[in-house]
Amino acid sequence: MKHLLALLFLLPFAPSSSLSAADTLYAPAWAKITPKRSFRHTNPKPESLVKTIADLKPGDELVIAAGTYSVGPMWDLRISGTAEAPIWITADDDSVVIFTRADVKQNVLNIGQGEPVQYVCLRGIELTGGSHGLRLGQCSHVWIDRCHIHHTGGVCLSANSADTDHLFLTNNHIHHGSGHAEGMYLGANNGDHIMSESVIARNHVHDCYGDQGDGIEVKQGSWGNLIAENDVHDTNYPCITVYGTAGKPVNVIERNLCRRSADNAMQVQGEAIVRNNVLIGAKGSAFTSTDHQGKTLNLQVVHNTIINMGRAFSGGSWNDREGMVLANNVIYSRDKEALHFANGRAGITFAGNIIFDAGRKLGGVPGRGLEDFTNLSWDTTAANAKPTATAPFDHADPRYLLETDYHGAKRTSPTSGAISR
Repeated sequence: MKHLLALLFLLPFAPSSSLSAADTLYAPAWAKITPKRSFRHTNPKPESLVKTIADLKPGDELVIAAGTYSVGPMWDLRISGTAEAPIWITADDDSVVIFTRADVKQNVLNIGQGEPVQYVCLRGIELTGGSHGLRLGQCSHVWIDRCHIHHTGGVCLSANSADTDHLFLTNNHIHHGSGHAEGMYLGANNGDHIMSESVIARNHVHDCYGDQGDGIEVKQGSWGNLIAENDVHDTNYPCITVYGTAGKPVNVIERNLCRRSADNAMQVQGEAIVRNNVLIGAKGSAFTSTDHQGKTLNLQVVHNTIINMGRAFSGGSWNDREGMVLANNVIYSRDKEALHFANGRAGITFAGNIIFDAGRKLGGVPGRGLEDFTNLSWDTTAANAKPTATAPFDHADPRYLLETDYHGAKRTSPTSGAISR
């Protein structure tokens, strides 16, 4: 956890003359650095763009004019900046810059497949077609910001072919992949490749179908990552899936909105802090946790709003496991159990939860149903989960009370759930 805290300490102190304070909340520390040289690329030939990018040096900024650049051969960026002189590759202001290709034989763009890449920012680019839209290989301190990745032949954005660290994946719009069709596929199965100390924040990810179709998937062994303020919806697999860290520092999953999944809205194996999320509308459970490539343990689920027609919370592997906390959540099911522990719930710290369901009661303060929310429907057509003035939510356990809520507002009363009054 100390690694994640050190990372987070840097984030608020990264102002940039070209970015607002809100834009820099999840930015790398080097976001404030002014380029040493700036070039504007206007040649419409894709081979010219490929060569120009390959020739960039530390401290360079390349501003690309509007156009569609269809690259035929495999395109792999192998350039690096430094912490004092990053490389910037950006679309011209208010211009549509599209990277694509004519077939699915290669990814649209690779970064760091052939050699390590660090301190590079790719901003404002649209990537479509190809196999993967964007594939990150041996990458460290790489920032993908405000890109639009969509209608690809495979995963939209992947970082599963090499170990990565200090990735910043922020403010991107990602949708309509094919094949396995994940929006983001980060790390590899069984810890074969690991993503660490990275930030995945404020992305809009949706319409992930295909054979699998997780919105954001963080694989086993990846650790010390922050997954925050993402809006993920309409997925075939869970909107957000996070495995365990294999004993490394925990992942933090906070302030995400997950809705309309054909599976579970959020699925977290363990070794994580899950806080201030709004999870609604899943064919499976709104939140589930089970053993998968590792055991569930050291999992804190605190101050979330978890709403579903079917089962709301499912802890299939929570029985007699180390460090399991379920506290200060609002957990509602219309038709089934709000809480389901298939194998028991021995040893769980259970406090401050508000429960509404049609099944077996397992403790907590009883809620009244959707009348407790400003404008929320079971089918997610209305999704305002702010509690009403009369909602019986003022029962949060002070031991687990979070200072701020889903919106970042200060809590002025011990209100359970993600959103304070």
